[in-house]
Amino acid sequence: MIYVTRKEHFNAAHRLFNPAWSDEKNQEVFGPCANNNWHGHNFELIVTVKGKPNPDTGFVIDLKVLGDIIKEKIIDKVDHKNLNLDVDFMKDKMASCEIFVMEIWKILAPAVNEAADDARLHYIKLIETPKNFVEYYGE
Repeated sequence: MIYVTRKEHFNAAHRLFNPAWSDEKNQEVFGPCANNNWHGHNFELIVTVKGKPNPDTGFVIDLKVLGDIIKEKIIDKVDHKNLNLDVDFMKDKMASCEIFVMEIWKILAPAVNEAADDARLHYIKLIETPKNFVEYYGE
């Protein structure tokens, strides 16, 4: 099995806030991430695909094609956007990195399957800050 990886970058704002809670409870749980005026990050999205190389091309998946998929399906929708307000696939969801990466998976997995015969999405890493990131294997 071969694993190939593509890294992309985007900027986005969000707010961690549970509408069922009081402002005080949100502040207690989420701290400055519950700021009424949002806060932003310079995100890195790392996408790994696994499979066997195609005998005609030597590729598991053409990394240019993978980059185009990530750009069209994710980056164009989230870059310089507010995840809570502007991103259709995050509507009515908690904008935590954990939920966000699971929603990204739901979009990318079928697109990767369609793009290459023997390729499957293996892993997504979403880096929010140099100290904070989430990893998801579609489980």
